[in-house]
Amino acid sequence: MSEVIEKITAEAQKIYDNIKKKKRPVLESPIRALSNVKYNVEDGFFELKGSKKSRTLTASSVKTFAQTLKMMALSKEIVEKNDIATKREAYYVSKNWGDARFKEQPESDTVMDDIEAMLSVNREKLGFIPEEKGGDIAGKLIIIDKNPDTGKEIRIDCTKFGSGAYSIPSSVEELKFETEAKFILAIETAGMFQRLVKHNYWKNANCILVSMGGVPTRACRRFIRKLSDEMNIPVLVFTDGDFYGYFNIYRTLKVGSGNAAHINEYFCVPKAKFIGITPQDIIEYKLPTHPMKEVDIKRGKDALKNDPFVHHHKQWQKAIKQQIEMKARAEQQALAKWGLNFVIDNYLPEKMKKRDTWLP
Repeated sequence: MSEVIEKITAEAQKIYDNIKKKKRPVLESPIRALSNVKYNVEDGFFELKGSKKSRTLTASSVKTFAQTLKMMALSKEIVEKNDIATKREAYYVSKNWGDARFKEQPESDTVMDDIEAMLSVNREKLGFIPEEKGGDIAGKLIIIDKNPDTGKEIRIDCTKFGSGAYSIPSSVEELKFETEAKFILAIETAGMFQRLVKHNYWKNANCILVSMGGVPTRACRRFIRKLSDEMNIPVLVFTDGDFYGYFNIYRTLKVGSGNAAHINEYFCVPKAKFIGITPQDIIEYKLPTHPMKEVDIKRGKDALKNDPFVHHHKQWQKAIKQQIEMKARAEQQALAKWGLNFVIDNYLPEKMKKRDTWLP
């Protein structure tokens, strides 16, 4: 972690030197937005174009400037002590910062993200971890962790959790894996994950199941990326048939987001492929649907207009236009129209065979 301490110290030194020279100190960080990213096709993720924002110490910016420095100091202290703090705890620590304290947590989260981008170091290395858990795992996988007290290896067999599952920890960098599974199936909803676990889908399909529980957390994305890379196995993604599932969940997992483009290299899963629910599935399987609201249609149109990932893949452009025309969306659970286990007995086996139906 000396890298983090060195970067924080170097940034503080620059500010100190400017003040001694009677120059206004400046903090610079990349603009974290979709407008400032490009889709790196070769590497498979969103990367920053280079536009930056500067925060100069002025009368109007003095509070935010001070908050940024205090947050950097807190990070340095946490790393030096080999400790951690949740984002919520960091917000409450600021209550001791006098006029520099944060009024609401979104303010502290934004400053934390700016520091992460400024230093080009992921938030976990800064000592800050999220509140939410990473996701659940079931299937043919042995995870090798360490006992925090003894440092000895612990072997965790993900086939031995009965009706439960292994929960991904907030930091996964030290984990090692053993598996002979053919693929990883990342699933949007906890309910669908539970159905597949209940009926041992992972055993028959020889795979590893991952419950993303909606938009995957950074720990979940990092876990899938690390597992896929180290074990050299493909990742298939199974979400609801709507623009939220396609872009907020799948696209974020595969290529990252504009907001976190500075760390997409570590958290995205370029090998991922989308297996469903696709707009064509809604038609072919005659699935029950829900009407799309204006906000849903806008999300699709925005993707067509602004998303570099969509611009590169004509299959996604075609799928979006098809669904906008349909003005309908479908949930994973809609497959239950044909029987509770239709997804296990028919849908997934058929999708595995028809690779031409997968979306990039």
